[in-house]
Amino acid sequence: MPITKRRRLFVRGAATSVAVALGATTLAACGSEDASDDPSGPVALTYWTWTPGMDKVVDLWNNGPGKKDRITVTVKKQASGDTLVTKILTAHKAGKGPDLVQAEYQALPTLVSNDAVADIASEVGDAKGKFADGVWQQTTLGTDAVYAVPQDIGPMMFYYRQDLFKKYGLTVPATWEQFAETARALKKKAPDKDLTTFSAADSGLFAGLAQQAGAKWWTTSGDKWKVGIDDAASQKVAGFWGGLVKEGAIDDQPMYTPAWNKALNTGKQIAWVSAVWAPGTLTTAAPDTKGKWAMAPLPQWSQSANVTGSWGGSSTAVTTDSENKAAAAKFAAWLNTDDAALQALAKESGIYPAATNAQTSGAFATPPDYFSNQSDFYTKAAEIAKTTAPSAWGPNVNVAYTTFKDAFGKAAKDKSDFVAALNTVQDDTVADLKKQGFEVSE
Repeated sequence: MPITKRRRLFVRGAATSVAVALGATTLAACGSEDASDDPSGPVALTYWTWTPGMDKVVDLWNNGPGKKDRITVTVKKQASGDTLVTKILTAHKAGKGPDLVQAEYQALPTLVSNDAVADIASEVGDAKGKFADGVWQQTTLGTDAVYAVPQDIGPMMFYYRQDLFKKYGLTVPATWEQFAETARALKKKAPDKDLTTFSAADSGLFAGLAQQAGAKWWTTSGDKWKVGIDDAASQKVAGFWGGLVKEGAIDDQPMYTPAWNKALNTGKQIAWVSAVWAPGTLTTAAPDTKGKWAMAPLPQWSQSANVTGSWGGSSTAVTTDSENKAAAAKFAAWLNTDDAALQALAKESGIYPAATNAQTSGAFATPPDYFSNQSDFYTKAAEIAKTTAPSAWGPNVNVAYTTFKDAFGKAAKDKSDFVAALNTVQDDTVADLKKQGFEVSE
């Protein structure tokens, strides 16, 4: 087996679709047993996470009866995103990583390629039934290995102002074709308003939309990575949004700015393609419109389709530096599947759980306060979450996302070809993989 970036994580079952070309050391290191095979302790674990209120959730474990009190977990609050990934990799190189880390789904391939997180399939594999297939797949990277336990997810949805849709005689779009027609119809009836905006600064949004369309941005062929950021599905999505921006049917301003907040709050923009976490954002961005919004499934590319993309979400991984892999995996499974833990995560951390058993109970038995007018909000959200499409992340998502912001930002400003911008993202991502030493299939 090659050592270096060309290492393959070999598939251990015919049902697995691909082998993932990852790695910096031998495969044996990923699956090695820890020094303590007895998960009952006494063991002291360290958990790096950015989730607010996690210490209160972990207290449930530390103060629990019986064997739980023999495995003590200490929370170390960290920054999120690329900052945490860099810190994890730096700690791993020094052999001083924590036992557990919170990892965004798109960061897992980078952590696996650097041998920073362990395969915990033998410890947590039976938890698979707690999650939608498309969600669980994000922690397996298409293999029989399991590199983390899903924690929270961001299934994508369509949000709209009920009162303004009624005022302008608009119908909630079931397809993207209808979405475009709705945007144009609104412009004719109210030229000063926009259905929504295309935010070139939000690469995760575009990635989720491409995922819904069937895109596979990173896949493998043997020991080689294949980058498909400019695949047919992604080109379709890019062409669709680029066309709407060019004709002026929608706005092209970034989200999460004072101007965007004002547009939502005053009704200048009357819809938002977002994810399940949107109520929290709307609460602060558009406080004057509370109770006037509703949520519906994302428009589909065909009338018969029923699939959504994912925007955001994270997992709990066990590091290869941990000397107590079994104990750490036991905690990771508890944290993300136990009913009491999940309800505490909802209450203390405000997350939407990846585990299906918690999506319509407890904190999710009633709608968000902002959506008190939609009593079935979380029931509908849970149904949508089940349709999450599989993702296909690679080891240099950060490079692709950075290039996306630059290329699409310029295209949106100039109202030029979004597909050409997509090609730029493709080329830069491939070039970076090669520079890192990965083998790439053209």
